[in-house]
Amino acid sequence: MFSRKRIIAGTNTHKESQLTTSGRTEAVASYVQQRIWLHEQLYFQSSDLSVYNILVPIIIKKGSLSIERIRSIVLKLIEQHTVLRTAVRFNAQTNQIEQYIQAVTDSICSFKYSRGINTAEQLDRLLTNESVGKHFDIETGRVVNCHIIQQSNDENDEQLSEGDLIAITFHHIAFDNSSHKPLFEAFKKACWTVYHQQSVSSVPQYIDFALYEQAMLADTRMDSKMNRARHFWSNLMDGYDWNRIRQLMLGEAVTKQIRSGRGFSTTFSVNQYVVDRMMLYASSNNFTMFELSLACYYIFLFKLINDEDLCVAGNIANRFIQETKDMIGMFVNLAPYRMKMEPNKSFDDLVRKVQQLSTNIIEHGCLPYQHIINSYDQRGHQVLPSTLFHYESLVSSITQNNTLEATLSDGTVLGIYFDRDRSHGNGTALFDLSFTMTHDHHSRSTECFFDCSADIFQKQADVDLLANRFQHMLTQLFDSSMNDELIYNQLSMPISTLSLILPEEVEEMQEVIFRRLPTIVSEAPASYSQTRIWLDERIRFDPQKPKVAIYNMPFIYRLQSGHTLSIKQLHQALQLSIDKHLSLHTSLLFDADINRIIQRVITRQDNYAYMFSIIETTYETHEQLDEFLHDEKRNPHVFDLAQGLVFRCHIIYYKQISSNHLLSDKDIIIFNFHHVSFDYPSLNIFLHDLDQAYKTGQLLYDENTTLRYLDYSIIEQQMPMSGASMFWLDTLHDYHLDQSLPLPYDRYRLTNEHRTGHTTSVGFDFGLDLSHYFLIYASSNNIKHEHLALAIYFIFLFKLTNGEKDLCISMNINNRYRDELKSVIGLFENIIPLRCQLDPHSAFHQLAKNVHVATTNNMKYSYFPLQRILDQHPNLSKPAFLDREVFCEVKS
Repeated sequence: MFSRKRIIAGTNTHKESQLTTSGRTEAVASYVQQRIWLHEQLYFQSSDLSVYNILVPIIIKKGSLSIERIRSIVLKLIEQHTVLRTAVRFNAQTNQIEQYIQAVTDSICSFKYSRGINTAEQLDRLLTNESVGKHFDIETGRVVNCHIIQQSNDENDEQLSEGDLIAITFHHIAFDNSSHKPLFEAFKKACWTVYHQQSVSSVPQYIDFALYEQAMLADTRMDSKMNRARHFWSNLMDGYDWNRIRQLMLGEAVTKQIRSGRGFSTTFSVNQYVVDRMMLYASSNNFTMFELSLACYYIFLFKLINDEDLCVAGNIANRFIQETKDMIGMFVNLAPYRMKMEPNKSFDDLVRKVQQLSTNIIEHGCLPYQHIINSYDQRGHQVLPSTLFHYESLVSSITQNNTLEATLSDGTVLGIYFDRDRSHGNGTALFDLSFTMTHDHHSRSTECFFDCSADIFQKQADVDLLANRFQHMLTQLFDSSMNDELIYNQLSMPISTLSLILPEEVEEMQEVIFRRLPTIVSEAPASYSQTRIWLDERIRFDPQKPKVAIYNMPFIYRLQSGHTLSIKQLHQALQLSIDKHLSLHTSLLFDADINRIIQRVITRQDNYAYMFSIIETTYETHEQLDEFLHDEKRNPHVFDLAQGLVFRCHIIYYKQISSNHLLSDKDIIIFNFHHVSFDYPSLNIFLHDLDQAYKTGQLLYDENTTLRYLDYSIIEQQMPMSGASMFWLDTLHDYHLDQSLPLPYDRYRLTNEHRTGHTTSVGFDFGLDLSHYFLIYASSNNIKHEHLALAIYFIFLFKLTNGEKDLCISMNINNRYRDELKSVIGLFENIIPLRCQLDPHSAFHQLAKNVHVATTNNMKYSYFPLQRILDQHPNLSKPAFLDREVFCEVKS
């Protein structure tokens, strides 16, 4: 297909290949054409929208133009520029994607007509449809669509008048944004009926560029342009993991290849003071606004997705030889801007790295994207970057086309119509996340656009939140309330100190109202805590060998000497208490239809005989009593979550069951609860109500207004947690949650090995003197006792692991963070990670202070469920930090 003379390796006298006119009508497609074709086939084949349309609307500013003449002008354009009638398709025989120039026929371009378009709303809707509609068939060369738009309703009016439009839409495979100017110049020429037309065969066409590109790639000289580019990109992309899941939207790890093409968009203007500060910083440090803006975007992504190895796609115009600068066609190369973030380095350091990266990429951006990512399987796996950054200087942007005009021989004036940038806000998204910054140097203003895939971002509010976070980050970097010295200090601080948590999110829990939900009767999704316990029993511990219960919670009581207790009154009091607290007769079942665990209140109308059980036994020896107590703790058959049996009362009489139905001081009462429905703070609520019910024979409460655990479960899953989500993502950045500590075990459990539930325990106390010093140190340094204990524990782990400095343990939190939750029986506890990055060279006092700050901050966001913390790390194999739990309780 190619001349051997053109592609053979040269000697020292080898000359660079030249772009010449070949006269060819068939050739292999350019790499850009191949990329567009493949991405449309692989990602957007089933979409009802087009993500590759480029709309060029031309308005009649003065005079008139006949519709027939417009048709001839457009067809003349297509004839002169063969890329506008070039088919691109896969050739199975040659196993490559090829381009074929088609003949000029009436069907090579679709012409449509709309009349009576009189309002701005009508026109906007029509132009938006043009920008996203599926008009093309690139396999037959139909890549141009012309829509003639008239204000007049007269169907016999064959003239376009002032204010009428010619909306020409191109498929991106044949047209890029740099083609606007040559297109308009060609359109002006075609409007003149008499001018010297160059023969198509006498000027280079886009197909000639594709041949030239192949010759450049075939140049094997070590110092050839493409080989230098290969060397650069090989070094830059070495070791990058394209298959790693990077969550742009927390909890939405979409791995499917097919995309809908639909998207959400938002736009905002950067605060004028911030823009002024950015421009001053850029000019003072010899940075471009592109480099500064890209650095800001890197930090935003770094904080958003918790990843230090970032890869952002950028568009390279790729018209690196003179002949292509005035050519219509698709030249834009996709360049992966890879940046390895250094969290402890300053913003200033980052911008300098971006500056160097940008310079290198501009120099080597000619290497096709497919070669950069080393993906040579053209029909198979073509990695599409998840995020794109685009910077536009309004001096050189598409909006400049608004000033382009053409005056015809009869005085008719044509111009580019521009009401808004239709590459944004049209309901489509090519990438998962695209960010565009447009900067106007003259007006000193910056406008930003986020375009996000609806396959990742579920609603418009998610995209608006991204915009708010980015603006908040810019404000931190270039705060209008700071003087020059403070801004300098801020830009010199580690980028890890920046936060995406919005001010209103810091107190997001204050807006939550826990109330009775009248529409919820007896069924709701299980809470996060219930789900964790339910799954723990079935997954973390061996479900096939339930020899030992791990979540029984027996509480043992004995009457004071000389006191008695009525069995009958106790039964009645228990029934009243159970009736009031629905969680004590609530079942948990997995609903396969909705893939969720559901809690359902068991009532007397259900088929089950009892909502709880009372059993009576006797003992004579302490050994027998110990056996009963041990059984209550370890027996896996005490409860049945599926039937709602989560509580039982076990009365153990001394020697014989009482004949007078009274308990004496030698008898034992065990109240046993399953942890899925009960936590330790619930005990005081239970005993209080049991005492009242026993003494008065009633429990006073309003069944219609009392807050239930069901209500909490539903409200919990509707609560705003975006602030907490960002906090935990930031707190656990770069920590490997699946990393086990090198503790001196006797044996190591296999990763797929179930737990037995068996434990070995040891207890000890500090002694009076050490306890006294402990309390004195805590009070004199204003540190909570539990925080001081945690600091000591971290030192212990540091020494035990032979110097492991980045430590993470789990903490069990009761999580009743609101007063209204303190009267509800149920499971509220959460498990949160507590991380300590220990500096062996710092003093203990500094460690204690750091632990105090970290624990205080963690507790502030402890309402964020463990499951959602783990969901932030989709590549996590096993949360090893859960193996290291600490529970601190201070008793006064």
